Amino acid sequence: MPLVRIDVIEGRSEKELTQLADVIQEVLIETFAAPELDRYQIIHEHKKGLIKALDTGLGYKRTDKIVVLQITHQGRNRAQKEKMYSLMSQKLEEIGIPTTDLIISLTENTKEDWSFGLGKAQFLTGEL
Repeated sequence: MPLVRIDVIEGRSEKELTQLADVIQEVLIETFAAPELDRYQIIHEHKKGLIKALDTGLGYKRTDKIVVLQITHQGRNRAQKEKMYSLMSQKLEEIGIPTTDLIISLTENTKEDWSFGLGKAQFLTGEL
């Protein structure tokens, strides 16, 4: 049940944002074995100049197509993470996102860190 925050610069159409979100979900289903209905995505658009993402000395030239993903998840191993990074880069490049414009940050947590409603922690409900 990954929670994904998608940060982009303003200017993409609704169709482009939908395609971006759909590709991200497809990659998480394939690499993280996320159930299809576990889709928690927040798309946040920023005015030009408000995403500051230098190249960290790697020599990358960032563009206005930059996508920053913050993914909160639980229980994925190193191999799954590496496969996700690679496939995400590949699939987003296919829809016009340069591989140098993709930044991904993963945060791990546990079932007790999730509440999906009713004021209950997920691990207490016995659901999912």
